[in-house]
Amino acid sequence: QVQVVESGGGLVQAGGSLRLSCAASGIVFRINAMGWHRQAPGKQRELVAVSTDGESVTYADSVKGRFTISRDNAKNTVYLQMNSLKPDDTAVYYCNADLQSTSYSLSRTYWGQGTQVTVSS
Repeated sequence: QVQVVESGGGLVQAGGSLRLSCAASGIVFRINAMGWHRQAPGKQRELVAVSTDGESVTYADSVKGRFTISRDNAKNTVYLQMNSLKPDDTAVYYCNADLQSTSYSLSRTYWGQGTQVTVSS
């Protein structure tokens, strides 16, 4: 069994900062990638940032220079530091982990339940 749990969402004024955390727990052999997506009301879920093997990172153009993704591999945890927040960043933020439960299993994607981020103008 694998659980992915996010924390750190909330309400913040425009220009403010928030830090999201996400931990993968349970039977985890290897994490290949961890990242964040978001979904605003009436919109499709979109990629925010992803960290692959703790080395390569990719950001959506809309958050480059404002958001930073980082990982603590020892804790199977990924963070998203969000600065200079804008009302357009308001969404439910979902964490995902692409991982193998054993050395011989295929990689699967696990999702967290989501955490609400609301940015007021």
